[in-house]
Amino acid sequence: MIKDIVVNLTPSDARDPTVDYSVSVAAAFEAHLAGVAFIYDPVIPATVMGGGISADLIESQRVESEKGARTAATRFDAAAKRAGLSFEKHELSASAAGAADRFAHLARRFDLAIVGQPQPDGPVMQDLVLETALFESGRPVLAVPYIQKDGLTLDRVMLCWDGGRPAARAIADAMPLLVRAKAVEVVIIAGERGKQDEIPGADMGQHLARHGLKVTVNRIPRGDVDVADAILSHAADSAADFMVMGGYGHSRLREFILGGATRGILQAMTVPTLLSH
Repeated sequence: MIKDIVVNLTPSDARDPTVDYSVSVAAAFEAHLAGVAFIYDPVIPATVMGGGISADLIESQRVESEKGARTAATRFDAAAKRAGLSFEKHELSASAAGAADRFAHLARRFDLAIVGQPQPDGPVMQDLVLETALFESGRPVLAVPYIQKDGLTLDRVMLCWDGGRPAARAIADAMPLLVRAKAVEVVIIAGERGKQDEIPGADMGQHLARHGLKVTVNRIPRGDVDVADAILSHAADSAADFMVMGGYGHSRLREFILGGATRGILQAMTVPTLLSH
């Protein structure tokens, strides 16, 4: 069941598709929605540490961050009220790294965390929030493309399956969404790792069918492109409107680094994607 959702609000004057999408998800599940907007501490470049930056510049950064957070919270408040949701909003002060950790800790007390896809030239804070929520919250993270226009649609859901633990976790976490889907496609990339004693994808397809899902299993060639490109290309060709996949990464001195396929998906995704680690 999805009854408690938290969303990271993007501090921007422009339209935030993550707000509209999160409202549509909460409305579909009659869930409570908490919006969190961070007021980021001023960033002082290392090259000017020691007194090379004026107090006025530091204060202007702070004011601008407060304005962005307030705008995001106001936009969220209006959207949630229009939808008649049970909701709450918070404006929290934190550093870039501190905001990511704080959001991940908050997300542990919710069924689902929703975060916007970082824009190519956007602030690094958005990348940190998404990655930290994925690896540290213990909860599924739903990433919303920055080009997203529609609300929650589950006409054709695409599951990325390689037999691994994160993929299994993601499918289990996505089950409340999957049971609402009109069609579910289990996609296996040829040449990717999987259990040797399994007919590729067949066992997972049967498992999902026992939950009453309309499932097809499709093994697609990787070709000359990387895994992320193969997945995204198939998602476009099959008109998928929602994806589910494991969030892969590795630890370097206790700091998780996104795996290549996961990072590739997050950088170029065009449909909302639920990830679990």
